[in-house]
Amino acid sequence: MKTLTTNEAADKLEITPRRVRALIQAGHLPAEKKGRDYLIEEKNLKLVKDRKPGRPRLPVTNDSK
Repeated sequence: MKTLTTNEAADKLEITPRRVRALIQAGHLPAEKKGRDYLIEEKNLKLVKDRKPGRPRLPVTNDSK
């Protein structure tokens, strides 16, 4: 079982380390906190590999007044 740091995971996913931490905080990417960094099992990268980029769209409401 290979573990990666936040920076290594970011390189593999082609995103920023900040985005990796956001995915961890949101519960989308399992990780274990060790000291200042997170350790992520390489096999768990597939859980977020095919996500859509950017923020999800907000639902449109019809508030006609």
